[in-house]
Amino acid sequence: MYVVKSPLSDADLKTVSGALQGALVDLVDLSLVAKQVHWNVVGPRFRSIHLQLDEVVDTARLHSDTVAERASTLGVPPDGRAATVATTSGIGVTPEGWIKDTDAVGELVDALSAVISRMRVRVDATGEADPVSQDIFIQITADLEKHHWMFQAENG
Repeated sequence: MYVVKSPLSDADLKTVSGALQGALVDLVDLSLVAKQVHWNVVGPRFRSIHLQLDEVVDTARLHSDTVAERASTLGVPPDGRAATVATTSGIGVTPEGWIKDTDAVGELVDALSAVISRMRVRVDATGEADPVSQDIFIQITADLEKHHWMFQAENG
């Protein structure tokens, strides 16, 4: 059932809605991973990494809202439920318990790499179908790549 009618063709809507849903899931999971690591990081660089992790959380949450609202704009109900995120995210499992600062940085580099890789596929997939959504994916990718660079620099 469509409450909002999309201006896109059915084929383009299928492509774009899949990309938006996948991005939503990855961004929600990225915010959860960053928060989990944020709560459990220990070590001499605790404070700087702790604060840097909140920047990733803020970015992921901001963009997840943008993505979900874009889906709604196109008449597609976004699905950010925990079960959906758990079964469809492209991010690996985050370890439980305390995490040494260098390992925490590695976890974020890996999580960001996974999301960036999938986001770049979405950029390519939506170029013809919906340049507006593609533009959103480009901005998300740029922001995530900046975090990726900064976390990589942490472990030099």
